[in-house]
Amino acid sequence: MVQATESIMVQATASESGRLGGAAGPVPPRVLVAPDSFKGSLTAEEAAAAMARGVARGWPGAAATQLPLADGGEGTAAVLVRATGGRWIRCRVTGPLGEPVEARWGLLGDGQTAVVEMAAASGLLLVPPGKRRPLEATTTGTGELIRDALDHGCRRLLVAIGGSATTDGGTGMLAALGARFLDGAGRPLPPGGGALTRLERIDLDGLDPRLRKVAIQVACDVDNPLTGPRGAARVYAPQKGATPEQVEILESGLVRLADVAARTLGHDRRDEPGAGAAGGLGFALVAFLDARLRPGAELVMDAAGFDRHLEDADLVLTGEGRTDSQTLAGKLVARVAARARRYGRPVVVISGAVDPAVEPALKEAGVAALLAATPGPVPVRQAIAQAGRNVEAAAATALALLRLGAGLARAEPPRA
Repeated sequence: MVQATESIMVQATASESGRLGGAAGPVPPRVLVAPDSFKGSLTAEEAAAAMARGVARGWPGAAATQLPLADGGEGTAAVLVRATGGRWIRCRVTGPLGEPVEARWGLLGDGQTAVVEMAAASGLLLVPPGKRRPLEATTTGTGELIRDALDHGCRRLLVAIGGSATTDGGTGMLAALGARFLDGAGRPLPPGGGALTRLERIDLDGLDPRLRKVAIQVACDVDNPLTGPRGAARVYAPQKGATPEQVEILESGLVRLADVAARTLGHDRRDEPGAGAAGGLGFALVAFLDARLRPGAELVMDAAGFDRHLEDADLVLTGEGRTDSQTLAGKLVARVAARARRYGRPVVVISGAVDPAVEPALKEAGVAALLAATPGPVPVRQAIAQAGRNVEAAAATALALLRLGAGLARAEPPRA
């Protein structure tokens, strides 16, 4: 990573009139530390703390503001509750297979905004691999979390829809909020996507009226439609334990849901980008609750006040478990770099591993340097165990080089 360290020094020497220097020498920078989680090793909070320790080691006196972030998947609620000074609300809800589970949602610092992770109530991690029943898995618990937030007076909802165990088109969520999905005899369908092939009518008379007064934003980082070759069933149901035969049943059920919903609502949202997210939960939120789908990283950055913190920073440190081609597809690190570039702030990426192939594109996007925290080829278990120490060391190196570059840029040239 020789080029990376050179980039840091070039960034430091490029603006001699900036805040990093003066007649008395370089002034310690204000650093915004805003990483994602390092999947499998560090939460976003732990990664931010490690980077902040490295900042203090590498440039004593530098001020580090910790703003751990997320991309809308698991951990989103924790990041936002911490960033806004919010609190947790716990409640017992229906799990993906109908059993009760203990879940929680976050009430943000404004006292009006709830952040709900569907994975907390309807997530794949709640179902052991040997017990998965993809035709029956339901989003009922997610609807119960939303209803509890309404009971607490929330007027804004942020819903993170990653990590689902379900392919029910969001019907379980809607049923928990008062909708009814009926067969030809007028009987309510049982939970799960498998029963949707028998759907004849959707009754919305009992839908919670409070939903009409609530603004709903959905963290969604996929653009799959509800049905078809790229739809929820054919792309994601196999990951949730569905056999090829079950995939086709689920696909038929989602097609039926889309047809009946279009007849009921007067509009067809099955091809909306993101409608296929979380087994069709994206479709239900958009079509029935008028929700707005947004990239998860952007939603989290806005809710956490990223731009406000960025205005007061001289440098941004971010990172993730692995920086590779997926990063370029709109993951958090790339979005942090894009925003920082608008403000003219340099960005250093510190990740557990870095694919050198993405370095040119990220530098073009505004990243000054990429550093791999893992010092060399080591067993995965060792890399995970030492992740915090390695991230801290990489941050210390980055700040020490920045300090050196800033000092050299302001040194008087030798006299003849």
